[in-house]
Amino acid sequence: MADKKIKVTLVKSPIGAIPKHKATVAALGLKKLGSVNELPDNEAVRGMCQAVRHLVKVEEA
Repeated sequence: MADKKIKVTLVKSPIGAIPKHKATVAALGLKKLGSVNELPDNEAVRGMCQAVRHLVKVEEA
């Protein structure tokens, strides 16, 4: 599982989101709408994606 990656894409703007969600999006490395980041597939990253699931799209990479 250490070599697995997930691709996270920002599909909705965090402008109206609560500050905690804005910080989570930034911590995932997503800046602009449509930006994509490949992250390790671990429980911490999965939890962050779950918290902002209404703003991001997650795919297996």
